[in-house]
Amino acid sequence: MKGTLKSGLAHRFSYKVPENKTVPYTYPEAPEIASMPKVFATGNMIILMEWTCTQLLAPHLDAGEGSVGVHVDVSHLAATLPGQTVTVDAEVERIVGNRVGFKVKAHDGIDLIGEGRHERFVVYWDKFNARLAAKAAKAAELV
Repeated sequence: MKGTLKSGLAHRFSYKVPENKTVPYTYPEAPEIASMPKVFATGNMIILMEWTCTQLLAPHLDAGEGSVGVHVDVSHLAATLPGQTVTVDAEVERIVGNRVGFKVKAHDGIDLIGEGRHERFVVYWDKFNARLAAKAAKAAELV
């Protein structure tokens, strides 16, 4: 991680919500979910917040580094329809070792739709992928 990453850095990202990011598309095999209204799914809002945070981090990472989400504490406050544009604001709140904490807010042009905090851990992809491969080998033994 470069020394350029500091508390207070901010980033904004906007995304037009397509129909396939609405609740019924999250688990179409579940009748309880498939019958729900076509509004921006909470999980997809959270992923959009994570995406915005990764964009903020990107220029401050060294070659071979990336980040993984490790904590989310977000409220989903209002429904958003397909076709609306959601704008996410992310701000670095704190940095402790390789853990980076963000304040996040999302707005759909009419309502504040979500807000809270998100944490990401900066990793070396080579090491992360090696651990993942070892876990896959152990999982294969259980089958």
